[in-house]
Amino acid sequence: MPYVAVDGKLREECGVLGLYGRGLDVARLGYFGLFALQHRGQESAGLAVTNGKEIKAHKGLGLVAEVFTEGDIASLSAIDAHIAVGHVRYSTAGGGGLANSQPLVASHLRGHVALAHNGNLVNSDKLREELEGQGAIFHTTSDTEVILSLMARYRQSGNENALVQTLTHVQGAYSLALGTDTELIGVRDPYGFRPLCLGQIGNEGYVLASESAAIDALGGEFLRDIQPGEIVVIDERGARFRRFAESPVSACVFEYIYFARNDSTIDGLNVYRARQELGRQLAKEHPVAADIVISVPDSGTPAALGYAAAANLPYAEGLVKNRYVGRTFIEPGQALRELKVRLKLTANTEVIAGKRVVMVDDSIVRGTTTQILVKLLRQAGASEVHVRVSCPPYVSPCYFGIDTPSSAELVAARCGVQEMCALLGADSLGFLSLVGTLAALSPAQAPACVSCFTGVYPMSIAKLKTEADLNRKADDWGDVRG
Repeated sequence: MPYVAVDGKLREECGVLGLYGRGLDVARLGYFGLFALQHRGQESAGLAVTNGKEIKAHKGLGLVAEVFTEGDIASLSAIDAHIAVGHVRYSTAGGGGLANSQPLVASHLRGHVALAHNGNLVNSDKLREELEGQGAIFHTTSDTEVILSLMARYRQSGNENALVQTLTHVQGAYSLALGTDTELIGVRDPYGFRPLCLGQIGNEGYVLASESAAIDALGGEFLRDIQPGEIVVIDERGARFRRFAESPVSACVFEYIYFARNDSTIDGLNVYRARQELGRQLAKEHPVAADIVISVPDSGTPAALGYAAAANLPYAEGLVKNRYVGRTFIEPGQALRELKVRLKLTANTEVIAGKRVVMVDDSIVRGTTTQILVKLLRQAGASEVHVRVSCPPYVSPCYFGIDTPSSAELVAARCGVQEMCALLGADSLGFLSLVGTLAALSPAQAPACVSCFTGVYPMSIAKLKTEADLNRKADDWGDVRG
């Protein structure tokens, strides 16, 4: 069963990192780069390095700081590698466990391969069955191993061509960082579901990363996003780009709403600015008479600042986040769930007491955490609590790399706004419309995938819900007072 963290938020599958550069300590740089991507996955971390003759890897369960010791980094650095591939993971396909931790490493007659994958293949089960029927043996339950197995089928044509041929078979979301004995290769799927960008480090070094914040953290210079349907191959000659497929672009809208770091820029749009604009749009659509605006930190903070500015209301730190709780996960039982939320977030009574409060969050998934937070605010003396959400209701599961609960667990899939408002114990509840969401994200170069709000998917998915569920549109939702 996938983990859901104590904040009750959705979880992205992972972050990928690649480094190339002779003379660079790619192992140590990779270690620090993974720290910058830690928010994208806290279940496991791994790093593989190669010097062209041998490949060495270290991975484990837990946070980057838990998985790697100074001795581990020194051991990886000792082989004088010039290529590194790193990964931080949440499990969506194949489940958790050390065996499914990445990068996956394989050896064959033509050399070594290390592969890190962000996303989810929607046809992996079918491909695995076909490959097993042809004699393939799998060591993990991860869909990423399907890619490696397909590449082995075409290995005689060389790594780049083998990868291109492999990609004609896979469907779904994938941003890949792949290291061979001589090359670092990056791939972004034709729809562009998951982000991937390229930077330069030093005079001749390169960084591939899920987010530009990782490039910045390593002191690199952002060059550009990898385009949907594009491969970048980096070797001693530099970086070259190759288009391998064309599809309607559908970049994940939740990268801007929640997943990515505030300081990242994806497809030409800064995440912090996008979140502020979402909040401004939300204030225009759902104004309310109030005294202060607060956020559910941290991803809800830019939207709350945008809301406060547009509504001409003061912003205050009404909920204080404990940043040292670590990987605390929800367990069955309402009492324990509420205790864990209280460990993570506490109400600032001095700010809240006697106030009409607008609480801005980036999304509502199950609704249990929001319900607890509304209760905390009332206990702190709030006279009114108005919940505002900087995206439309989340009504449909995602099959493209997000750890989404089943539709039965999505509160917006089974409740209308009026019922949700009563369930949360709020005085009013308002979601940003789909039109408002897309307007806020319009500066981005890539159109957004909004399947989670509409139930309409950009490709055929075997796991699709019933036709009745698909016909339920997010724009039918609006503001309601409880």
